[in-house]
Amino acid sequence: MIRQCRAAEIDVICAVINDAAIAYRGVIAADCWKTPYMSGDELRREMASAVQVWGCFEGGRLLAVMGLQHVDDVALIRHAYTRTANQGSGLGAALLAHLQGQTDGAMLVGTWRAATWAVGFYRGHGFRLVTAPDKDALLRRYWTVPERQIDESVVLADARWFVMSSASRDLG
Repeated sequence: MIRQCRAAEIDVICAVINDAAIAYRGVIAADCWKTPYMSGDELRREMASAVQVWGCFEGGRLLAVMGLQHVDDVALIRHAYTRTANQGSGLGAALLAHLQGQTDGAMLVGTWRAATWAVGFYRGHGFRLVTAPDKDALLRRYWTVPERQIDESVVLADARWFVMSSASRDLG
């Protein structure tokens, strides 16, 4: 069952995120890794800034999460994680499809460049990498992340963003 997570579930949401984020250790730049990967306070701030966290539950247990944040003219996919034991079971795909149904607008997702499995997941679901200059501009416009994270990240966009981007460049 997919439903929006509640603020009272922050600890279990963080448990899912921190379990899945172990995959980043030794893969992303060492100065970008931290323990815990996401704290409860950090998640509270994210949710307070309009990140809606959706969860995939089975038997009342939270197995996967994915956030959605509407910012200006786009929807951002935020904090997409599946418990290590449940990865590859289709939960991420189900959450992504659910979030795509929550917006008519263009969707963007930022992830670590070195997280090739995450990049492959989104590419397998129709997202495409944006150019490096667009990536930097998008991360600065729609996210609040350190410059170091911008250096180590990629942005993928759905087809709607490429249409929107092309139209605005044609007008520009």
